[in-house]
Amino acid sequence: MTIRLLALLAGLAIAASAMAQDVRGLEICTAEKAMDRRTGCLQSNVEFLQQELAKQTRNMQAKFAEANREIAAHKAELAALKTALAKLQQGLADLKKPKPDKK
Repeated sequence: MTIRLLALLAGLAIAASAMAQDVRGLEICTAEKAMDRRTGCLQSNVEFLQQELAKQTRNMQAKFAEANREIAAHKAELAALKTALAKLQQGLADLKKPKPDKK
């Protein structure tokens, strides 16, 4: 559930940023007249986008790792609760059993 929520939020964030025309850090390369300057501009844009993608990948991996740790903790807690419930049910069953009369 948590992983699906994180994936949905990440998808919405990407979609929201894709709708924007301006991206901070990107240069407008069409204004350059010289082909070598335009190529350099485009290369710097590609490098910037690769760095941003790597940063977002690291962030998402960290979030997924945290979610996995949280899931593992919840599973351990659930196992402990199941054990406690089984003990309580056994104790209740023992109380409901008729006790033999001592004569």
